[in-house]
Amino acid sequence: MGISGDAETPPTDVVTGLLARWGKGDRAALDELLPLVYRELHKMAKRQMAQQREGHTLQTTAVIHEAYLKLAGGVEQDWESRGHFFAVAAKAMRQVLVDHARKGRAGKRGGAVEMIPATEGLATEMGPAEEMLALDEALGALSKSYPRQAEVVELRYFGGLSVEDTARTLKVSPETVTRDWRFARSFLRREMEGGGAISAGR
Repeated sequence: MGISGDAETPPTDVVTGLLARWGKGDRAALDELLPLVYRELHKMAKRQMAQQREGHTLQTTAVIHEAYLKLAGGVEQDWESRGHFFAVAAKAMRQVLVDHARKGRAGKRGGAVEMIPATEGLATEMGPAEEMLALDEALGALSKSYPRQAEVVELRYFGGLSVEDTARTLKVSPETVTRDWRFARSFLRREMEGGGAISAGR
C-alpha cells in the first residue's frame, strides 16, 4: 500500500483535486491521496482506539489500513469536500471496529464491568465489544429517523471534527450542529438504556 505519515499537511486544493479524480473513477488518485492525508487519518484512528479498552487486539495502523480497503473497494461517489472524505473515512474506521467487536464478542462475556472513555460525555458501563455494538445499533436507529443528526455524531464523535468544521461539512450553522449533537446524545442514551447505563455529559 505504501502509505506513511511523513508527508506535511497538503494544500486543500491538492486534496480536493485528487478527490475529484477519484470520484470520476481514477483509482490511482486514491493511492496518491492516502499518503497526503495519512497524518489526519492516524489522528482519527487514534481517537477511536482511545475509546477501546486497554489491550485491544487491533492496532491503530491496522484500523487505518482496513479502512483504506473499505474506501478503495467502495462505490464511486462525488466527493463534496475534504470534510466529506474524512466523514466517510471516520465511518469506515468505525465499521472496522464494529466488525472486530462482532468477531471477538463470543467467549469474552462476563468479567468486570468497565467504563469506556468516550468523546463529549458518551460513556457506557458495558464490556467493550457490547458497548461498540450497542452504539452501532443505536446509531443505525438514529440514522433511519434523523440522518443529519447521525452525521453529526459520525463527524464529531468518531471523526473528531469541531462544531465549526462539522457545520461546514454539512452546510448548516454551528448552532444547528450544537442542537443536533444535544439531541443525538439524548437519543443514543435512550436507545442504549437496555444494554447499560449511559451518561450524556454536558
